[in-house]
Amino acid sequence: MPKTYCLLIKSTTLVHHKTFRETGEKDVSFKVLYCGICHTDLHMIHNDWGNSIYPLVPGHELVGVVTEVGSKVEKFNVGDKVGVGYMVDSCRSCENCDDNIENYCPQLTVTCGAKYRDGTVTYGGYSDSMVADEHFVILIPDNLPLDVAGPLLCAGVTVYSPLRNFGIDKPGMNIGVVGLGGLGHMAVKFAKAFGANVTVISTSPSKEKEAIEHLGADSFLISRDPDQMQAAMGTLHGIIDTVSASHPVLPLIGLLKTNGKLVMVGGVSKPLELPASSLLGGRKLIAGSLIGGIKETQEMIDFAAEHNVKPEIEIVPIDYVNTAMERLAKADVKYRFVIDIGNSLKESA
Repeated sequence: MPKTYCLLIKSTTLVHHKTFRETGEKDVSFKVLYCGICHTDLHMIHNDWGNSIYPLVPGHELVGVVTEVGSKVEKFNVGDKVGVGYMVDSCRSCENCDDNIENYCPQLTVTCGAKYRDGTVTYGGYSDSMVADEHFVILIPDNLPLDVAGPLLCAGVTVYSPLRNFGIDKPGMNIGVVGLGGLGHMAVKFAKAFGANVTVISTSPSKEKEAIEHLGADSFLISRDPDQMQAAMGTLHGIIDTVSASHPVLPLIGLLKTNGKLVMVGGVSKPLELPASSLLGGRKLIAGSLIGGIKETQEMIDFAAEHNVKPEIEIVPIDYVNTAMERLAKADVKYRFVIDIGNSLKESA
């Protein structure tokens, strides 16, 4: 079995290499060239959610080139550009799996720090190779650069899916995006690609120029400014809320038109404070959404390639990861770190 070099973390200390499984008959093996750094990686490293399994190899936004396929693989060939996102397995037999929303399968297996059904641990993309069942592998279009493809597999589909599934993807709609980080900037880009008029809603006035001049938003609201919020009452068809820190949602509900939808994709841990009357008066909806199924993720990546939707990234070598994590914790990145695995991991190893 060949050695696989990767970034193993045991109680947040870097240790040696780890070997992945052999290529099975339905597996695709690929050389990892880039891997995005998601805020979830930071939570997993520090065991913030109490479910991390050490040693841990983080990373669920990994892309590269196929090096081997199993004897029963049908969709991929050696040399294809591919990627793996947040999940690597599901039960394949429940109603959600049958409906191509494996992301809501009760037996969903995430890409790193979890266990397959046979009890073996999943290792993520801070590694020079990956083996995954072909069902959970995404084909990367030739016209989409690999360095920007990784973040689309998590941040991209996380905002694409609610825009599509809640019907707030129509040209001319007024869509709000709360927060302008890794998820928020992708929500702006996808909503604009759908033809929407996009309003960024933020607590930081300093982000207005970036939102409008660089990311293409149509307007900007300072959520702490009561006059601005009052003037925008009842103007939005939908809102994608990407903020994971605790924040008031009642003012956001007020921005919605009748039948408006507020969809939360940030993992706010504290219970929401929301009187039912704020929803009843305008038949408004508050909902949540988590990544997307494999079919939808492939649809998203194809749409992104066709419409030139790309994340804003900062490419870093593998030995910069600890610094990148420290900066990520302080929101000091525009807007996604991507590790250059192909050119830096072996050097560090």
